[in-house]
Amino acid sequence: MHPIAILGAGIAGLTAAAELNRRGLPVTVFEAGPSVGGMMASFKDPAGFTYDFGAHFVNNRLAAALGAAKVCRPVKHYGEAVHVDGADYGYPFGLMRSPRFVRSALAGRLKHGRPVENAEDWFRDHYGDALAEKVAIPIAEAWSGTPARELAPAVGEKMANGTLKTLYLKAAARLTGRAVCIGYSHELRENAGIHHVYPEGGIAQLLEPTLNEVRHLVRLASPVEKILVEDGRVKGLRVGGETIEASAVVSTAPVNMLPKLIEGSNALDHLKRFRYRPMIFVNLHFEGRHHLPDTMLWVPGGKLPFFRLTETPISMPWLAPAGKTLITFDIGCEVGDALWSLSDAELAALCLDGISELYPLLRGKYLGAGGIMKTPISYPVYRLEYEAERQRFARASGIDGLYSIGRNGEFAHILMEDVYCRAVRRMADVAAYVARPQARDAAIEGLQDVHRMMAAETASAGSIEAA
Repeated sequence: MHPIAILGAGIAGLTAAAELNRRGLPVTVFEAGPSVGGMMASFKDPAGFTYDFGAHFVNNRLAAALGAAKVCRPVKHYGEAVHVDGADYGYPFGLMRSPRFVRSALAGRLKHGRPVENAEDWFRDHYGDALAEKVAIPIAEAWSGTPARELAPAVGEKMANGTLKTLYLKAAARLTGRAVCIGYSHELRENAGIHHVYPEGGIAQLLEPTLNEVRHLVRLASPVEKILVEDGRVKGLRVGGETIEASAVVSTAPVNMLPKLIEGSNALDHLKRFRYRPMIFVNLHFEGRHHLPDTMLWVPGGKLPFFRLTETPISMPWLAPAGKTLITFDIGCEVGDALWSLSDAELAALCLDGISELYPLLRGKYLGAGGIMKTPISYPVYRLEYEAERQRFARASGIDGLYSIGRNGEFAHILMEDVYCRAVRRMADVAAYVARPQARDAAIEGLQDVHRMMAAETASAGSIEAA
């Protein structure tokens, strides 16, 4: 059997490699970069601050599945808040203390059942007009860069969580003194025993046990140039000018890159339209802690350059030196626009000015900028214009032997535990697929044996008659 080729050595690719390796199947992981991890990268700057690129949510169940429970520490508190009209509200129940939001939510429930054709309709239907217009719609438009009426209702469905379940899990968090997970896993049921944890040395540590299993299977600095397809079926790939046969290909690449990678088929050309939201993540250092009302603060409205702030040391105090804190600013943009073109110093100044509008005293506590990252591919954008195609791709790639996994590979709004669970489950499909040719060859060989036996018996019978 030819090896199964995996494109990308992030959490999805390494999980897939480990699962296939445990099944006794040959695997090679091709990583374009010089190191593994993808977006799961951690950095510690000279000032002693540890930070990650992007927001990562880890629970104790995922840490145990990855064999990384020993390097993770329990998170005692995690919460979110929203800044609306000059005031901070805890999310979601703090918003319900506002009479206008309560009236709006009740009115929305009374109108529940209206036709829902897009994300704007979904938000109005579930939250009421006031909460939709002030919070849900502006946030969705900020991270997607798309009007909510042009987004699919599935955007809202990914954010839904029942009130009774949320109340139960919030109560469990208070009783246990742990940050019980609420709405971070859809593949597995959340309960009072599933809580946030985080690697002490940063998110990169989470992959170490898996990497130790499959390190010998990973080829670094090996960008895949082409995925070779014949008669609608994967045959191999080209890496560094070398043609390598493969029994299947598992891709973690962004789906809109697949048409450029495929050679021998145009079946995936429609994926060129799929769009990801570019993002800029700016990290600033401050004296003191607990400057935000909670770990994460949503800032809808579009008046400030950022739509989300995260003060990770509120939940993970070990990620910053004592008496200091780190705040991460999420800025939605487009590659090449005015924000994207700013220098690191200009971005830091822009964010400092913005947060000082919310909390003026922070300007005097500013210590300097940490890491600043620009990524052209961050969040999948569920545009209505290709929603039907997105749903079809979620069921099958359209090419035999080609599978996509991971948030970018599946073009899905999923977090880390769901990425892991779905990668493991999809490898069962890959294993079944690569077994089919073997089963077919075994059947053919069996039929040939039968034919040989029949021919031998006929020849023997002829010899007897001749005698």
